[in-house]
Amino acid sequence: MRVIAGTARRLLLVTPKGNTTRPTGDKIKETLFNILAPELYGAAFADLFAGSGGIGIEALSRGADHAVFIEKDKDATDCIKKNLETTHFTDKATLRRGDVLGVLCEIGRPGGYDIIFMDPPYGQGLEKSVLSYLFSNEKICTDDTLVIVECASDNDVSFAQTTGFDVIRIKDYKSSKHVFLKKRRISDEESDIPGQL
Repeated sequence: MRVIAGTARRLLLVTPKGNTTRPTGDKIKETLFNILAPELYGAAFADLFAGSGGIGIEALSRGADHAVFIEKDKDATDCIKKNLETTHFTDKATLRRGDVLGVLCEIGRPGGYDIIFMDPPYGQGLEKSVLSYLFSNEKICTDDTLVIVECASDNDVSFAQTTGFDVIRIKDYKSSKHVFLKKRRISDEESDIPGQL
């Protein structure tokens, strides 16, 4: 795996041995960042279920100001640390080891994050739990935050509606897809509470 573009272009990244993580392929990563390009410069970026950190590091390489990485697997977090050293992004990164839902409360910042990317294990419904938390925490996710979920191509994206988010774009690949989300703007007349529909 390598950094595709930007200041760390072509630098090789290490990944954990075995099947504990599922790195996003270069072609899919390039497509994703071509979409995100207008939003990246100076952005605060959060990489949840970060694996070896390839997505957050690509964001830093392409102009993001800071990136937070959350990953619970020790081998994966060791890889993230090494990859940040290799790309000289240690000073622009925050690495937290632990369960995403348990760590999110530690990474709040004034104004929230500009872009949040998550690639949870497939088939466990974790995206719904995380989105419900994001909806309720303005120090992480504001009305302007762009949230991207990587999931299996056959995953039902109705989880977005039940957590207070609207799907603004879906990019399909062979066996996966990226779902782009923003908080639904709820009018004063609406009384439904996300997560309780």
